[in-house]
Amino acid sequence: MNRQPLERSQSARRAVALAALLMGTTFLAGLPAAALAQTAPAPAAPVAEAPAPVVDTIRTITVEGSQRLEPDTIRSYIKLRVGQPYTQQAADQALKDLYATELFTEVQIRNDGGAVAIQIKENPVINRIVLEGNKRLKEDKILPEIKLSPRQIFTRSKVRADVARIIELYKRQGRFGANVEPKMVMLDQNRVDIVFEITEGPKSKVRSINILGNEQFSDGELRGEMMTKQTGLTKIFSSGTSYDPDKMAFDQQKLRQFYLTKGYADFRIVSAVAELTPDKRDFVLTYVVEEGPRYKFGDVKVVSQLRDFDEERLAKTLPMKNGDWYNAKQVEDTIEQLNNTLGTFGYAFADVRPDYARNKEELTMGLTFNIAEAPRVYVEKLDVNGNTLTQDKVVRREFRLTEGDAFNTLQVKRSTNRINSLGYFQEKFEVEQKPGSAPDRIILEANVEEKPTGELQLSAGYSSLEKLIFQGSVQQRNFRGRGQTVGLNLSYSQYSKSAEVSFTEPYVFDKNMSMGVSVYRRDYNNFNYVNSNRNTLYRNTTTGLQLRAGLPLSEYLSAVGSYTFNHDNITVDRNQYYSDRVNPTLECDPIIAGRYLCDAIGKRTTSMLGLSLIYDSLDNRVRPSRGNSVSVTAEFAGLGGSVKYARLRLNAAKYWPVGKGFIFSLRGEAGAIKSLGRKNDLTNGIDAVSLTDRFYLGEPTIRGFDIRGVGPRVVRKYYTDTNNDLVVDGLNFVCYAPPTSTTTAVRTVATSTTVCPTGQNLLTPDGVNENRDSWQDDSIGGRYYYLARAELEIPLGSGARDMGLRPSIFLDAGAVWGVTRPRLETVQVENTLFFPTRNTSGLPLYTQIDAASLVGTVCTPSAISSVTNPINPTPPTCLTSANNTPQGSFYPPFRDFFFGNTIKPRISIGIGVNWNSPFGPFRIDFAKTLLKAEGDDTKSFSFNVGTQF
Repeated sequence: MNRQPLERSQSARRAVALAALLMGTTFLAGLPAAALAQTAPAPAAPVAEAPAPVVDTIRTITVEGSQRLEPDTIRSYIKLRVGQPYTQQAADQALKDLYATELFTEVQIRNDGGAVAIQIKENPVINRIVLEGNKRLKEDKILPEIKLSPRQIFTRSKVRADVARIIELYKRQGRFGANVEPKMVMLDQNRVDIVFEITEGPKSKVRSINILGNEQFSDGELRGEMMTKQTGLTKIFSSGTSYDPDKMAFDQQKLRQFYLTKGYADFRIVSAVAELTPDKRDFVLTYVVEEGPRYKFGDVKVVSQLRDFDEERLAKTLPMKNGDWYNAKQVEDTIEQLNNTLGTFGYAFADVRPDYARNKEELTMGLTFNIAEAPRVYVEKLDVNGNTLTQDKVVRREFRLTEGDAFNTLQVKRSTNRINSLGYFQEKFEVEQKPGSAPDRIILEANVEEKPTGELQLSAGYSSLEKLIFQGSVQQRNFRGRGQTVGLNLSYSQYSKSAEVSFTEPYVFDKNMSMGVSVYRRDYNNFNYVNSNRNTLYRNTTTGLQLRAGLPLSEYLSAVGSYTFNHDNITVDRNQYYSDRVNPTLECDPIIAGRYLCDAIGKRTTSMLGLSLIYDSLDNRVRPSRGNSVSVTAEFAGLGGSVKYARLRLNAAKYWPVGKGFIFSLRGEAGAIKSLGRKNDLTNGIDAVSLTDRFYLGEPTIRGFDIRGVGPRVVRKYYTDTNNDLVVDGLNFVCYAPPTSTTTAVRTVATSTTVCPTGQNLLTPDGVNENRDSWQDDSIGGRYYYLARAELEIPLGSGARDMGLRPSIFLDAGAVWGVTRPRLETVQVENTLFFPTRNTSGLPLYTQIDAASLVGTVCTPSAISSVTNPINPTPPTCLTSANNTPQGSFYPPFRDFFFGNTIKPRISIGIGVNWNSPFGPFRIDFAKTLLKAEGDDTKSFSFNVGTQF
């Protein structure tokens, strides 16, 4: 079926109607007078009068061609009635009335001696609406905005209105070159498809913003206050370069606000014009402004009709003083501040109005804050609306006011913050205040919009710490609408595995006391680096249970007690770290593993009591923007179990909004641990605090350093042939003569550190390899630590905020120290320590020659095997010995170094971005280390995907 342009078809119909009218007139001229709607007068005789026209009386009115509409309905649209005289004027009016209904495509009226017939053709029914060419605006944005819809009667006025509306939608997107061509596809049964063919065109940008009349501020400074931005290379990714009339109106308000905050009280915008460029692609905006003189504050007073407030004392608290530059924003903030002060004393409906006294001669603005009489207000009722799952009591118990209490603005704000911190409802929730049944009564309403609080997460990600990560968790933070939290968490990576089940009841038996329990199992593989490769150092398996109980001591202060029982099992790879070098039985070899690690191996139980005092005044615990948080935690391990120590931790954080969406935060923490059982063994370099109970620092807690990259560590550096004598010997001076064409190399241990025999060179002992990638780096932690962070969160546009992007710049500083200096090992000559290869039972392996024969004078093996017997019971006859050859390797010469045990801070700065991506939270950081200690392991780039950070 062919599409017909609607405007063209309308013109065609008009032409057809006109032709029909002309033909009808010609035809009617030949009919008898009785057939005419109005009899034409006979030709006038020169001397006789024309006879009076014959007027028919309407006898019947019939309707022909109707399909959906009843004839009576159609007759009701016109004024022709049976019994009335039929005139051409009445017929013309009937035609107009029927076309005005927009229900008909064609209408004709015939009169046959009073028998009036109305021939109609109804407008078709719309079958569907089709949009073509719309890429920037999807159907779900356009269809709700237009009037036409399927199963409606087609009308041309609605088509024209919808075309205009679609074009308006594109203009709001900045596409002023958009064009819409409506087409109609005829179907059977008098149905049509309406097709809007859309040519979207390019987005109209703002090519330039011109400001005329500004003398005190530059064009660039004023443009910086506007939401609309000029196009340019620096604004490629900015959404503010598109022209939008609404934005232009908002920019005028921004300009007025800017000037009023600078003291220009008479500022006005003379005109604001948007002109389309000749190529019709961009706009040029021109503002003509009149700045006027700059004013200062004159006398600033407070006049109060409330007896509870002293006018002079209130005036002293005002931020503006006589002689300060006038600032309209400061006046608005002061009104809000006064209202909050009045609300704190129960005056919820207090009215504060400023009276201005402008002195144009002295350029001063006198100001009087008038506080009108108002009653002290009491809370009449607390209403909770919109909660379908959450029980009322879960919301009500977060209110700091109850029915009958005196109204208090601070308590209302605190209630809002507490409800927001639940995380059950919409963001930016506010407690609404409404008048009560009397002037001194107020109703507080919590109109909430619940959001999902159940989480089912199955994710796979990649972390620079743990490589490939698989994680699954099920958590309900509002279980059964009671505010309880139930969780199951499972995670797996190359170096850690964990499973945890937890339950928390924030209000036990509806009392202001919380309780919780967690049962968990955690497997953690500690590692070091050898030649840039991760090498598992030890495995720590923890199975435990924790019970918690919390009690508020005041509005912002609470105490939390806990009991924790852990069973730890620390193991190492026996084939890698065990040997019989010292004793006949296999045991952890300190040459390979280090004495500090050998001391940590074994099973231990920890029975620990903890007490935390927590002060929390944050406005939102999920994403705070202002407030303080301080906690002190003391833990005592020794209530049974094999581990005894006391540990103290301090945490503090403060957040400030610093204007225009920026949030600045300072966070700090510190800790100390003291053994209550063992003592430090200085001789063997064993610290009283176990390796797994110490503090560690590094990624991600202090950025700019690798995982556990800060603090005490044992670095094993291997000797290398730095003197080029083909032998690794880090102990002796060597006399060496290189080989010649007639002699072999001569190498002897020097008897003097200054002289060698003639013809031989004196070589110093070999040195260690200083390439960090070749070191064995073991972090051993410390008994004390501190960490400080300063961070500024940078606001982005609304689009980036909707995507969950939150960039920030940061400075991190911290240190960990206080461990006993470990006993360091050194092997300086190669081929000194041999470590046999063992089977799964721990027995050393030997290579046995099972068959051999003489080839010339050499006994050549033809069959060999790996055995555990050092003696060959049936050696081949050509062998001179029955001893089997041990399998294994010589441990390379090395020297251990102890680094990092210092209180001096390590400092790094950098930038980072948080992103709540569709596949999990994402954190990326770029950091530059400013201050470090010898041995620290730095790292500039880190990221985490698919796991919490």
